[in-house]
Amino acid sequence: MSNISGIIKTIQDIMRKDVGVDGDAQRISQLVWMFFLKIYDDREAEIELLEDNYKSPLPEHLRWRNWAVDSEGMTGDELSDFVNLQLFPTLKDKLSLQGAAGKRAKIIRDVFEDAYNYMKSGTLIRQVVNKICEIDFNNTADRHTFGSIYEQILKDLQSAGNAGEFYTPRAVTKFIIDRLDPKLDETFFDPACGTGGFLACAIDHKREKYRKSAKDEDTIAASIYGVEKKALPHMLCVTNMILHGIDTPTNILHDNTLAKSYVSYGESDRKQVIGTNPPFGGMEEDGIENNFPATYRTRETADLFMALIVKLLKNNGRAAVVLPDGFLFGEGMKTRLKQDLLEKCHLHTIVRLPNGVFAPYTGIKTNILFFTKKPESEQPATQSVWFYEHPYPEGVSSYNKTKPMRFEEFETERAWWGQESDGFRTRVETEQAWKVSIQDIVARNYNLDIINPHVGEQTVHDPEELLALHETQQAEIQSLRDQLKSILSDALSTRN
Repeated sequence: MSNISGIIKTIQDIMRKDVGVDGDAQRISQLVWMFFLKIYDDREAEIELLEDNYKSPLPEHLRWRNWAVDSEGMTGDELSDFVNLQLFPTLKDKLSLQGAAGKRAKIIRDVFEDAYNYMKSGTLIRQVVNKICEIDFNNTADRHTFGSIYEQILKDLQSAGNAGEFYTPRAVTKFIIDRLDPKLDETFFDPACGTGGFLACAIDHKREKYRKSAKDEDTIAASIYGVEKKALPHMLCVTNMILHGIDTPTNILHDNTLAKSYVSYGESDRKQVIGTNPPFGGMEEDGIENNFPATYRTRETADLFMALIVKLLKNNGRAAVVLPDGFLFGEGMKTRLKQDLLEKCHLHTIVRLPNGVFAPYTGIKTNILFFTKKPESEQPATQSVWFYEHPYPEGVSSYNKTKPMRFEEFETERAWWGQESDGFRTRVETEQAWKVSIQDIVARNYNLDIINPHVGEQTVHDPEELLALHETQQAEIQSLRDQLKSILSDALSTRN
């Protein structure tokens, strides 16, 4: 097995020498398009063994094997000119979209639509290419190891200032897919798919639980849908899908789900299962909010996604969405959105995650909302909501890069969960779990930020309560100071 971690570090060191690469974002972007072409070529080599008369969507001279593999091949100005004058212009808009290879060609064109070659030195490009060629993406061990390295590359994106974008920890993604349990032929959709973590996990879940024959692979590939508006995460997502055996991920779109008018989404757009972690804390560009009815109009990205997710679920479709505490206690439009959610969907479970799950990117507390869309005849849909407060494991006080959350921590939730089909009748209240009626929620003006009633005094986060507590403490401190002054004054008077 290749020393992939060492290879990645060497590549990054080489890129730092190039005057054209400015900062982490460009370095990662450069690295990703190169890896994409290598991964694509390795996958083509595999397909050629399985398919008779396979035809590549790439012209022969542009295939990785024909310009990159020879370590003594093109270099310097010759390689730089090849990349800038032949490779990129062709991949961006000169590939043939006709015939059997047309769909594959469109995937490549969409991936390279906003990609750029930042490296100026053909000599350094050759050095990077030679290091990449040391990895065999048809080697299962290399492919698995690279998945972990990929996650580290994604984490490095945070230093490039991607506000509001937090890549979901693998443990959270796996727990969500495990609970949603997408069946073989059920459509699965992530409307803000980023690098494809939820999609990849859904593919793995379907294969492990429901795949019975090779033909089922076509069903799985056709059932996975995702949309990502930013170029680099989209390229990473497509690469991720290819690594997961979906050779032509035509359902992974480079677009903005929110840019389409809310009312224009129809029955054909609806999906059976949705799992997502929409960007929160960020604002959408001017005008996007006008795609939504006035009752949902806001520039807060996560709120717009929540409004749309409810619409995009089929009747009896299931969803799980990661959201910050601010959604639970927020007022105004958030109140209307929560009321709509509770009336149209059965919001059966809110898993409250502890601090640090998304460390080191944000300290914002997050929650997973699980709900099922109900037909109009069954609305209002929610009669009560179960809350589950996920605790830290024993001996752990916080998560960090070296000690992230693990999937095994969710075993207690999984054992407690039960079945929606019988109304979760096996669920019982515990130190972590409690149930709140819809009447209580309405009386709270749809504030879902409900603390665990089974534990002692909780840390308060509400600003007004914190200010009031601060004022009380200051008054107590001043009272103690006055008493101390009085005692000292009496003592000094007595001595005199």
